[in-house]
Amino acid sequence: MSVEQLITEKLIAALSPSHLEVINESHNHHVPPNSETHFKVIITSAAFDGKRLIGRHRAVNDVLTDEFANGLHALSMHTYSPDEWAAQVAVPASPKCAGSE
Repeated sequence: MSVEQLITEKLIAALSPSHLEVINESHNHHVPPNSETHFKVIITSAAFDGKRLIGRHRAVNDVLTDEFANGLHALSMHTYSPDEWAAQVAVPASPKCAGSE
């Protein structure tokens, strides 16, 4: 199973998102081809209602502890409550890595 699939399955099981995108952005970084080390997660969950950003990020990081221990290097997180997602116009673009081609 790919890292992308693992991340997706774990976040669904733990946070029951109403919206989830897991995007492999490794190609934007200076890593070997077909790497799965850099991801962007866009997640909307009722579990984030009333939580500050740090609490939301901790919740996601806690779910992905094994992935970080086994090669996941970077995770860009965009975490929203359902009301915030409904009002969202666009998700910020990820910056290019200084070493990317």
